[in-house]
Amino acid sequence: MAPSAVDTTAPELPLTPSKKNSAAHPLSPLSPHEIINASTLLQNTWPEGTDLHFKSLMLQEPSKAQVISLLECEKNDESFTLPERKASISYYIRRTNRFHEAIVNLTTQKVESNTPLGPNIHGMADGEELLAVEKLAMEDEGVKAQLRKLQLPDDAFVVCEPWIYGSDGVNDDERMYQCYLFLRSSSNMSQVDSNHYAHPLSVSPVVSSASMKVIRIDQLPTGSDEKTTEPRPHKPQRDNEYLPESQTLREDLKPLQVIQPEGASFTVAQQGQSSVINWQKWSFRINFNQREGMVLHNVCYDKRSLFYRISLSDMNIPYADPRHPFHKKSAFDIGDAGAGTTANNLKLGCDCLGSIHYLSAVLSTDKGQPMDMPNVVCIHEQDAGISWKHTNYRTNRAVLTRSRELVIQSIMTVANYEYILAFVFNQAAELHYEVRATGIVSTQPIDEGVESVPWGTIVHPGVLAAHHQHIFSLRIDPSLDGHAVPNHLVYSEAHPMPRDPKLNPHGTGYTVKNTTVSHSTSLDTDPNSNRTFKVVNPAVKNPINGLPVGYKLTLPPFQKMLADKDSFHHKRAEFADAALYAVQYREGELFAGGKYTNQSRGGTGVRSWASRRDDLTGEEADLVLFAQFGINHVPRVEDFPVMPCEELRISLKPVNFFDRNPAIDVPPPREQQGSLQSVLVDGNGERASGHCHANGAATNGAATNGAATNGTATNGTATNGTATNGAAANGTATNGATTNGATTNGTTTNGATTNGSAINGTTSNGH
Repeated sequence: MAPSAVDTTAPELPLTPSKKNSAAHPLSPLSPHEIINASTLLQNTWPEGTDLHFKSLMLQEPSKAQVISLLECEKNDESFTLPERKASISYYIRRTNRFHEAIVNLTTQKVESNTPLGPNIHGMADGEELLAVEKLAMEDEGVKAQLRKLQLPDDAFVVCEPWIYGSDGVNDDERMYQCYLFLRSSSNMSQVDSNHYAHPLSVSPVVSSASMKVIRIDQLPTGSDEKTTEPRPHKPQRDNEYLPESQTLREDLKPLQVIQPEGASFTVAQQGQSSVINWQKWSFRINFNQREGMVLHNVCYDKRSLFYRISLSDMNIPYADPRHPFHKKSAFDIGDAGAGTTANNLKLGCDCLGSIHYLSAVLSTDKGQPMDMPNVVCIHEQDAGISWKHTNYRTNRAVLTRSRELVIQSIMTVANYEYILAFVFNQAAELHYEVRATGIVSTQPIDEGVESVPWGTIVHPGVLAAHHQHIFSLRIDPSLDGHAVPNHLVYSEAHPMPRDPKLNPHGTGYTVKNTTVSHSTSLDTDPNSNRTFKVVNPAVKNPINGLPVGYKLTLPPFQKMLADKDSFHHKRAEFADAALYAVQYREGELFAGGKYTNQSRGGTGVRSWASRRDDLTGEEADLVLFAQFGINHVPRVEDFPVMPCEELRISLKPVNFFDRNPAIDVPPPREQQGSLQSVLVDGNGERASGHCHANGAATNGAATNGAATNGTATNGTATNGTATNGAAANGTATNGATTNGATTNGTTTNGATTNGSAINGTTSNGH
């Protein structure tokens, strides 16, 4: 059985307006009214009847200087003047290639700028446009004629999947879609959720976004070389489904319940479309926009500033198949599609467990109208194993505490692929960014008799999954202990000491050398020297050792982009050739691949910014990091019909920032009332007598060497009302104590909640 979750869904959350007035916080995303207002003001600048196709309509964030001043006022409980509210808009004149960007001032009710953009600058895809492209491609007479050559069954249902066209410099100035076609289940054409990726077809229409017509029909190469042929009769293959009703499911999995009888430990305060979260000394603001999805602002620990802004800036997925048209497959899923517009409604599944709080968002449609995006972020806590432990071998007393994490999660689906994106906070003042890639590999047809090709893996009869890379870029704008003094980037390397007859006679010594990065540049990891990147505040010293306070950035190793430097792949994905870029802050430089990635040409991203060689240590310096991580996905048969999660994690950890372990004050499990109760089981998974105690060894259900008294358990029973083995004495529970996984008084009963409140982490009305 699947784990059960307890939702905490609040119909309303308390507003925390500024001291000046009740207007939205300056960093709050646009409200529904503001979206309508902005699109109307822009529409009114055009002649009546002009049809605008909105591609992006988001908050134009105030300048960093304005926000820093505001944050200082908030910190000191002072009043402040709200900056003007502005909207940033990109749009087309519909059914043309006339692309514009505009800034609309919602405070003054004026369009401040409205600029036509030049050639080879294109807007992202949107849902309505994709559906329209699918429909017109399948209604095109030329496409129908090509499909007839495949001699598909009379009841065949063909699925069309438009892809961003990509770039190769060959007749690609116009904005286009390359459409890939698939056949729905050969055994059950009416199953709309069947895995059509198991039945790829060789016909590929190309659609112009301007004329909204099929302008070319490509034939896909299906052999071991670049040659193509006219469509041949399709040979049906067996289905390969991921749906549970198509499987023989396991029957030996026992329930695992995630229950927090007293609710969660975090609080959420909503301010307009923005939310402030507090948990275990952490505080931060979370916003959600069309492109980046989750954005964190003003991240603090124990009231000390750490990061001004953090978000997933970009990602690129270049494919390895060198043949036309696959050579153009190089998706920028953030810039081309958007982590916001492709976000899942997380309440529809079991994406989060425990006591959950959901955040919703409002984005814009292609017509400049508000679009509700419910439950796009879930917030929950999770146990993360042991945080720290020591056993005194002389007394056999073990002292430990377990690590709890706060997870802020969103999931995006871009056609075949899912990305599970999460900020993960822990009690040791560490912040992690985690990506888990899952979903279905992009497939293409391969001829029977072709045993293998060097650029892909055959994952199913007649189905090839091409090799591809997933390269992500996390933008980190640090503010360690404030903005008064610029933060610096330092890298540390460990090197062996030369032999010295007095100091190092045995050749065992090694030292660590620190180097400050003086100018904007790219850098790589080096496991041979254990190169470690740190952000430090040179003006604030650690009271123990006098070193600058800092946070280190731990990056997993990854293979840089394999496409050569003269390729369009390399030119466009400016972040994909280095583990880390360090640049000077400039307004608007948020996206590592450039502001507009669709069919881009390069030259507008982080590689270009780094080439300015800006000073990163002077008085006017303002350091921004773009940290890269990724995988080279060489598909396996085991990745089909759906791929097990591939996990990646970046970590930001304190280095000489505190005067001791910041998690030293986390209570051990036995001091946490009603939490983390474990039971012993025998070799068959059945409960055995006895239970586990933190900070003591268990003996037949009684704790020794530091066991608690006055209500400790013996032989699995409880005295003084204390619960053991997850159940109360005599099998009953009161006031929120656990009974066979059920609680009363507004907490969980058999995995469902009753009459609670969702504010401040308690539970309400969910399953």
